[in-house]
Amino acid sequence: MATVDKLPMLAEGYEKLSRELKLLKEERPLIVEAIEEARAHGDLSENAEYHAAKERQGQVEATIADLEGKLSRAQIIDPTTLSGNKVVFGATVTLLDEDDKPVKYQIVGEAEADARKGKISYSSPLGRALIGRLLDDEVEVSVPSGDKFYVVSKIEFI
Repeated sequence: MATVDKLPMLAEGYEKLSRELKLLKEERPLIVEAIEEARAHGDLSENAEYHAAKERQGQVEATIADLEGKLSRAQIIDPTTLSGNKVVFGATVTLLDEDDKPVKYQIVGEAEADARKGKISYSSPLGRALIGRLLDDEVEVSVPSGDKFYVVSKIEFI
């Protein structure tokens, strides 16, 4: 059964998906042209250009359908309108690791996640462990490199 759950994301994530969708829709006519051109070469059973163009068309159409689904279920959240002392979607959290070294992450949607930029998905192991935590809570996360321990030292909505 299909799910109609809302998909939380920040405005920048929504814009990123919208741009990607626009580019793919602009690529559609180019793929159709490539298919028509390849078809003109004759025998389709051994026509690599034709098969490559058809495969690309399938990939593009699947991605367009996926993006349209995500955008239609998007629930845009502005972290600056949030407040409180609990980690929620959109919060920027400063953690102290086992060596009391601070690390800072913003809890974002899957489309926006980029750990190198300090943005982690709410569905990632660390994101799931942080949601609902309060200031000074201890957090234990199991990751492929082993168990990590953190203390929530700051919660911001910026």
